[in-house]
Amino acid sequence: MNVIAEDIQTHWSFVRPLLSIRDEHEYNLAIERLNALIDEVGTNEHHPLYELLDTLGTVIHAYEEKYHPMPECSRVEMLQFLMEEHQLGPSDLPELGTTDSVWEILNGKRELTVNNLRALAKRFGVSPAVFV
Repeated sequence: MNVIAEDIQTHWSFVRPLLSIRDEHEYNLAIERLNALIDEVGTNEHHPLYELLDTLGTVIHAYEEKYHPMPECSRVEMLQFLMEEHQLGPSDLPELGTTDSVWEILNGKRELTVNNLRALAKRFGVSPAVFV
């Protein structure tokens, strides 16, 4: 075995969970890691872990495409679907601001922020990627 392969093998047990998802348990762990990275990195493209955040998001997205396919829809349509599924109205989403703010989001007059996406993902127990 060459030196590069030996070096990779030494660290693979730590890296593999970030680069592959084989089952629902690993998927749930990956979502937890992604949420922690979002909390740490946010949208700072210069953060040292930004590329890891991006890569993990891609790995999760690939798993979701295969095992949890979602119909093509906008962020707002996804929010409307989740609200309907959970029987929620605009006043039931204080994490998005006032009821008027929620109506503005639903009517396309206001965009969802990164913090909104994080809060919605946590509330509904989904990956923030479902809103992307």
